[in-house]
Amino acid sequence: GLLDPVGQRRWLIDATPDLREQLWRMDQACPPPPAEAAPALAGILLTHGHLGHILGLLQLGKEVMGARDLPVYAMPRLTAFLRRNEPWAGLEREGHVRLLDLEAHRPLVLAADLVATPLPVPHRAEHSETVAFDIRGPRGALLYLPDLDGWPQAEAAGLSLAGLLAPVDRAYLDATFYSPAELPGRNLAQIPHPLVGQTLEIAAALPHAQRAKLRLIHLNHSNPLLQPQAPEYRALADLGVALAVEGERFVL
Repeated sequence: GLLDPVGQRRWLIDATPDLREQLWRMDQACPPPPAEAAPALAGILLTHGHLGHILGLLQLGKEVMGARDLPVYAMPRLTAFLRRNEPWAGLEREGHVRLLDLEAHRPLVLAADLVATPLPVPHRAEHSETVAFDIRGPRGALLYLPDLDGWPQAEAAGLSLAGLLAPVDRAYLDATFYSPAELPGRNLAQIPHPLVGQTLEIAAALPHAQRAKLRLIHLNHSNPLLQPQAPEYRALADLGVALAVEGERFVL
C-alpha cells in the first residue's frame, strides 16, 4: 500500500485474494478520511495478471464493496484481459472500476510528490505483461518486484540485482522458493521464480549497504525462511538481508 496521510489518499499495489486484510492493514496504518472527504481508496496499481494479484478485484463489485469508478492501473495486455473476461469485465461495465493503461517506463504521477513508474520484467506471460514498480517520494525511493522468472532471464533482459538496487533505498523482491527441494514432484520450470539461494549468492558479492536494501517477499508456504529456527533463516541474517514483515513501513 501507498499512504499519503497529509492528502488522505491511499493506493494499493495488487488486489490479492485477501483484499479485505490489505484494506484493514491500510486502515491501521493510515485511518481512512471522513466520508465527505477524499475516497478511502484512490486507486489500485497491478503488476500482472496472475491469480494472487487480480482476484481481489472481484470484491470491488456489487456483491461486496460496490466501488464506484475506482481507478485501476495496469499494462495494456492486462487491461485487455480484464475487459475480455468475466467476471472482471463486469466491473468496468457496471461502473465499479475504471481501467487505465500504464506505459512501460512512463511515470504515473499519483500526487505532487509521489510517482510510480512501471518497469517490465520477465515473468510468465500467459495473460499479461509483468512489471515492477519504481516508487519515489520526496525522501526516498523503493522497488516493488514481487514476481520474476529468474536471474538468468533478468540478465538477458538487461536487469541485474546490482542495477535494480542501485537507484533505490529499499527493494521488495520475489523470494517465492528457496530451493527446488521444496516441491517434490513439481516441475519448477512451469512456475519459475528466482530461487532465494541464487539471489543470496549474487547478493553476497555486493557491498553490505546494497544488500541491506533487500526485503524478501512473496514467500511460498513451503519456504524454510518462514521458520526462524531454520539454518536458511540464519544464513539470511548473517548476510545482512531481511525478510519483509507484515505491517512494516518505509517513508518515501
